[in-house]
Amino acid sequence: MHCFPHVTGCELAENITYLGRRGVFSGTSGLQIAYLSGTESQEEPTPAYSFSSKDVTELKSSLLSTPNFKGVDILLTSPWPRDVESFANSPGEIDTKKCGSTLISDLAASLKPRYHFAALEKAYYERLPYRNHTVLQETPQHVTRFIALAEVGNKSKKKYLYAFSIVPMSLMDSAELVKQPQDVTENPYQKLQKRAQKTKVLGCAEEETACQFFFDLNKHHGKKRPSDGKDRGSSQTKQAKKPPQPTGPCWFCLASPQVEKHLVVSIGTHCYLALAKGGLLPDHVLILPIGHYQSVVDLSSEVMEEVTKYKSALKEFFRSKGKRYVLFERNYKSQHLQLQVIPVPLDYTSEDIKECFITQAQEQQMELLEIPEHSDIMQVVQPGTPYFYVELDTGEKLFHRIRGSFPLQFGRAVLASGALLALPQRTDWRS
Repeated sequence: MHCFPHVTGCELAENITYLGRRGVFSGTSGLQIAYLSGTESQEEPTPAYSFSSKDVTELKSSLLSTPNFKGVDILLTSPWPRDVESFANSPGEIDTKKCGSTLISDLAASLKPRYHFAALEKAYYERLPYRNHTVLQETPQHVTRFIALAEVGNKSKKKYLYAFSIVPMSLMDSAELVKQPQDVTENPYQKLQKRAQKTKVLGCAEEETACQFFFDLNKHHGKKRPSDGKDRGSSQTKQAKKPPQPTGPCWFCLASPQVEKHLVVSIGTHCYLALAKGGLLPDHVLILPIGHYQSVVDLSSEVMEEVTKYKSALKEFFRSKGKRYVLFERNYKSQHLQLQVIPVPLDYTSEDIKECFITQAQEQQMELLEIPEHSDIMQVVQPGTPYFYVELDTGEKLFHRIRGSFPLQFGRAVLASGALLALPQRTDWRS
């Protein structure tokens, strides 16, 4: 209590520095540590050893006004944030709905620390990492790890020391920074953020100044309100196209409760890899966009780039097992893009596989055309057009424009036939 009023901090003892009531400590390496001291005040006037909403607002403002602010490396607080356990593992005997601070939740949601440490509850708790963006709606951002530590030298031997290695955010490659770990959860402060956004939208509507962020995203006509040009650059800059929203429950949007997450193998920035439900083989996998896209021709360039990376990795993986993959997509009676990737033995040449597909298509009065070597499916078909296409790991492609009905299991049926995998009983995934 004696040292707390020192806003700029002071030395308590050799090698122990009190940073101050609130602020940001920047190391010579570029590491940024934001801090807020004391406990949340429940009374007026605010006691000298507590912080108020004004302290939180001023700390947020000092950082959020920084150009191109992405977040801080570390946040240090005394209280835990309220509701931090939402969507995650339990902190044991600690009830974060009663003991946490809503002001700290708001601070963590705004500053987006990569690591958030707190210790007031005298318990060790390492929460699963959580997202700082909304899947399907916002550009991917880095994750946050909340870690609570017990008091030093406690008799119960609860963990009070946490050693870790961290590269400052400012020195990291963007793609590396936003990588999502497989155990990432939704943001525990979603409700709080939604309330804050509603307030912000109302405030924006009352002001006469232009605000680029709050035009109606659901309308495809009219003009956006103009940007002030300060933070966003020219209004002519092309914005990344957002994926459309599903019209109903989607089994493949990663944020959807319907996704069977135990099948997920790998999660990238824009795409993920999952085992096929009812796969033709044990290593039959799907490449799927995280956002809601209906077909390959709808994908943005950045999503397409990651699809290509997954294809390249799968080619290398299957070749190491003495196999080559066959990929196919059916953009017909499907809501979410699914690139089916099925391995076949290397003994089958690309000519063997193409002949098998073309022959069986002819038997059903369908024409499969080979796309020229350096052409792309996006050059052949417009978005919204029903089609079926096959791609081999050599880059060779076959294409069929669907004009009437189409057998839904055609791709599987060809691969399951006696000419290739000889697994006719597995033609339908439900069997």
